[in-house]
Amino acid sequence: MKLKFKTQAYQTAAIQAVVDCFKGQPPASSEAISYRIDPGQSKAQTDSLFSDAGFKNADLLLSDSTLLDNIQQVQRQQNLTVSDALAKTKIARVNLDVEMETGTGKTYCYIKTIFELNKLYGWSKFIIVVPSIAIREGVAKSLQITADHFLESYHKRVRFFIYNSKELHHLESFSSDAGINVMVINVQAFNATGKDNRRIYDVLDDFQSRRPIDVISANRPILILDEPQKMEGAATLKSLEEFKALMVLRYSATHKTTHNKIHRLDALDAYNQKLVKKIAVRGISVKGLTGTAGYLYLQSIEIFSKKPPEARVEFEQKLAGGSIKRVVRKLGKGDNLFELSNELDQYRDGFVVADINANTDTLSFTNGVELNVGDATGDVTEAVLRRIQIREAIKAHFDKEQVLFQQGVKVLTLFFIDEVAKYRDYASADEKGEYARVFEEEYLLYLNEVLDQDETPYIKYLKGISADKTHSGYFSIDKKSKRLADPKVAARGENAGLSDDVDAYDLILKDKERLLSLSEPVRFIFSHSALREGWDNPNVFVICALKHSDNTISRRQEVGRGLRLSVNQSGDRMDHPATVHDVNVLTVVASESYKDFVAALQKDISESLSARPRVADETYFTGKVLKTETGDIEVTPQLAKQIYKYLLKHDYTDSADHITEAYHEAKKDGELATLPPELAPHAEQVFKLIDSVFSESQLPEIGDDRKPKKNPLNANFDKQEFKELWNRINRKAAYSVDFDSDELVRKAVKELDTSLRVTPLQYTIQRGEQADTVTYDGIKAGNAFELKVTETEANRASIHSAVKYDLIGKLAEGTQLTRRTVTDILKGINAVVFAQFKTNPESFIAEAIRLINEQKATVIIEHLAYDPVEDKFDLDIFTAGQSKQDFSNAVKTPKHHIYDFVLPDSGSKPERDFAVALESSAEVVVYAKLPRGFLIPTPVGDYNPDWAISFKEGAVKHIYFVAETKGSMSSMDLREIERTKIKCARKFFDEMNRRFALENVKYDVVDSFGKLMEVVK
Repeated sequence: MKLKFKTQAYQTAAIQAVVDCFKGQPPASSEAISYRIDPGQSKAQTDSLFSDAGFKNADLLLSDSTLLDNIQQVQRQQNLTVSDALAKTKIARVNLDVEMETGTGKTYCYIKTIFELNKLYGWSKFIIVVPSIAIREGVAKSLQITADHFLESYHKRVRFFIYNSKELHHLESFSSDAGINVMVINVQAFNATGKDNRRIYDVLDDFQSRRPIDVISANRPILILDEPQKMEGAATLKSLEEFKALMVLRYSATHKTTHNKIHRLDALDAYNQKLVKKIAVRGISVKGLTGTAGYLYLQSIEIFSKKPPEARVEFEQKLAGGSIKRVVRKLGKGDNLFELSNELDQYRDGFVVADINANTDTLSFTNGVELNVGDATGDVTEAVLRRIQIREAIKAHFDKEQVLFQQGVKVLTLFFIDEVAKYRDYASADEKGEYARVFEEEYLLYLNEVLDQDETPYIKYLKGISADKTHSGYFSIDKKSKRLADPKVAARGENAGLSDDVDAYDLILKDKERLLSLSEPVRFIFSHSALREGWDNPNVFVICALKHSDNTISRRQEVGRGLRLSVNQSGDRMDHPATVHDVNVLTVVASESYKDFVAALQKDISESLSARPRVADETYFTGKVLKTETGDIEVTPQLAKQIYKYLLKHDYTDSADHITEAYHEAKKDGELATLPPELAPHAEQVFKLIDSVFSESQLPEIGDDRKPKKNPLNANFDKQEFKELWNRINRKAAYSVDFDSDELVRKAVKELDTSLRVTPLQYTIQRGEQADTVTYDGIKAGNAFELKVTETEANRASIHSAVKYDLIGKLAEGTQLTRRTVTDILKGINAVVFAQFKTNPESFIAEAIRLINEQKATVIIEHLAYDPVEDKFDLDIFTAGQSKQDFSNAVKTPKHHIYDFVLPDSGSKPERDFAVALESSAEVVVYAKLPRGFLIPTPVGDYNPDWAISFKEGAVKHIYFVAETKGSMSSMDLREIERTKIKCARKFFDEMNRRFALENVKYDVVDSFGKLMEVVK
């Protein structure tokens, strides 16, 4: 399998944030950056092997004030805290922080940023500094697998290598090559005390009597620090000064020391934007039963549509020979454990099932003993706890796999252990360790239950995999015995508990793509916890730590190995907005109670959001930016006061100006109080700004993984009226756009003349005079020039006219229009507007692309056409994706709905009220909350309507209706993308009605059942 990469808006935003900090920096020419590489002492060898010519990064020509202005503008665009000064350090003049949550692709982002900085400014020498071997190997793998992807976009490849003090010839190529060059280096290579690791500072005979660090620093490299919080020791920071960096870009999910932060995508942003997996937990709570040593473990409660719920319980049972074993059985109300255990005395007194409550997930006995799902009681040893964890991981794996197999998604389960002997015991005849043996026993037990189903492709898949082939161990390998071995682990520092075993990480990374294939039988992976950072496989869906918990690993680190969104068999990310969190759910099998694990994880997440503002007062809102379709609006003190008074009036803030839970509940239910008139036109942006103020109520919900309630189809699904409704709406189509280029040209010219405004370039004038002596660190350096005056001026003419721009080509590339159409647009615009190109070409190109694309989108929708295709939706879209559903706001619907429950989107109160009204209506025959797999293609993304309804009109006639429910009918309250999708849906249904000789299907947007009935009648 080959992983695929695509342009993601959230990643583009992170890249653009860095690029925009250097607006006005002229592109470098090869003449400006060439220099003579230090040839060293061995001249003959140098002449025969190496080139004298080197190419370094061009100097950063922008003044401090211009850089700060650029940085502040980037920060305002994202409503980040605005820096009051450049965060200069001894390492570099410019230090930018980019915050990105684990699993969102920060490595991809900084690799693409390298390409963009090279494309726009000509910088070509980069050093990626990492804190550990695991991250180093992962970065190298990312550079390798993204090479073809970036070649398509930039028509260039990165030349990269991992720094090795014994392979210094790479440094010569790094310096002499004019293309994009990247060196990956871990801090131990320049900051450890070992002799080999300090060679970077030594004058080396095998390097022409030069110091490697001098050859590196001559390139004025751009440093990219991956996980900088792990590299903040005094020695490390001092060593980084030696690189003489042009600038430092720092990428992390958890910055400890902040500089100029220019981008934020924190844990809350990543979850809300559905960029990472949703987290679920299976906790195990060990507690004692008074007066008995009887062992019990309540694994789950299962519900059914046609019979009472059952409890899946493990208990002890006496065998014929008198020995005792533990068995798992399903219990129903009235079952007696004393009888089922073959009369074990420990279950004699009142262990008869009194109640099984599927709502509270509790099992009650007649003696008053009550267990919650995940509770283990009685004789729970370490071995018993680990067996329960392994069993739960296997069950979680199968639960996910049965759903995802038909979507072509391979499910991987990752076990972390603390010693190899638990998995591979070379003293045993079969070499199976305790965990491997337990795994196979529990796997076969559960597999037999799964196989007791109708023959399907999934069942055939399972039958083709043997238990001993479906798990494998990834550990260090002893070079002498060739056996698996415990890795060497760092005892101190930021990397305490991690291994530096390159071979083990190499094995993990080499098998990354292979493990994603359904043809590979390995689905369960055992690995040493010291290798955890090497695992970034996107299809890890279950994580189980079979080890003693310690304080060196936070809960957030534990789940971090499985946060990446999964891929299917084609290498495509499963990131469709409508279904992303149905597919991508990471289950953590914890060795503590669900409540304790979640509390600790929520605490970790909350602490990671410490940089977020916590107070919603006038000061915070003043100066922030509201992004609107017509441009950015700065929040004035008057508007800030209006926002503050609105929150205060409706008790959305408390006495300390913290956002209250009442605000978040009202927003979730669609019942937020109406904004005052001054703010109403910008409602979405105002609420987004309020949401940027952190409160505990915003923390992601972390579900109990044992509660996957089912929502079965009922008899309404088989009604003739629903079949007729489904036959009318079950249409697929392809869209096309056939518009007149002249129309686009006219609209684009008008918009450019009206809105295109370019900021002039600034440049720096420095004046100085010769001084007699200049001193560096107390040493006289001879005659030099002393800087006296620095001035910054704006220039209305191009200050780098020697650089040639392919203006038409750039605009054609950015707008995906032909060069002829772009030429016609440029010919049509006002000469004064066009003249701005000379003052700042980069700004002119960027703004022109944005404005033309806006007009292009308008024209596309106006000229959109749908053509039916023969393909239709399969009925299985009504049953797919039911592994994780939120029943907290469900409406019981036995009357008209095709499912037993309506599950409103995100707990939406308008949708819930709508469903209740549909159930009580005499005019409604049958209706469906359309599944997320029912999609209409549009140029701005797939669209999933809310409802399909069949109304009765007279004795035989029916009206068929597709409805979209919104909390407000005002177009101002809808996002532009929503309005566009609704326009497309109208065209889709109009075309389907026209093409097919059937009773028309009506489509409209309503905010209530009353409004729906007005439209229908």
